[in-house]
Amino acid sequence: MKRRLQTILPALLPALLFLLPASCGIYSFTGASIPAEAKTISVGYFRNQAASVQPTLSSVFTDRLKEYLSNQSNLPIVDGFADLQFSGSITGYTVTPQSIQSNDQAALNRLTITVQVKYVNRFDEKFSFSQSFSRYRDYDAQLSLSSVESGLIEEITEELVDDIYQRAFVNW
Repeated sequence: MKRRLQTILPALLPALLFLLPASCGIYSFTGASIPAEAKTISVGYFRNQAASVQPTLSSVFTDRLKEYLSNQSNLPIVDGFADLQFSGSITGYTVTPQSIQSNDQAALNRLTITVQVKYVNRFDEKFSFSQSFSRYRDYDAQLSLSSVESGLIEEITEELVDDIYQRAFVNW
C-alpha cells in the first residue's frame, strides 16, 4: 500500500495544485489574484495632462496597458463598463539634469513619467485604488531628447504598466 501511494502521489500532486486556486474563487498563473467571476477589463484613454506634452505618449501608454493586461489575464478588453476598470491620466513628463559636473554641466539628464491610475474592482472594493505611479530613465546629456525619447518612453512605459498590474493583481 505504501509503495502504491508513493507512485500515485507524484502523479496526483500537480492536478491537486492546479485545482486549489480554482476552488478559492481566484485563478493565478503569474502570481496574480484575479477574481474568478471577472469576465472583462476596460482601460480608459490616459490623456496627457502634464505641463510638457509629448504627442504620442497617451496612445503609447494606453495601448501598452491594454496589451499587457490582455496578455497577463487572458480577459478581453472592452470599451466602457467592465468587471475590472482602469482609468487615469498622465500627470508628469519632465526632463531634469542629473550628475552635475565641475563645469556646471549635466553629465546625465533624467526623463520622468508619472501617471495617475484609478482601478475599480467591482467584486471587492478593498482591492480598488487611486494611486500615482512614476518611473524614470537617465540618458547621456550630450544626446538630444528627441534622439532617445521613443526608446526611453518604451522602457519607462513597460515598467509603469508592470507596476500597475502588480498593484492591481498581486497586491504589493
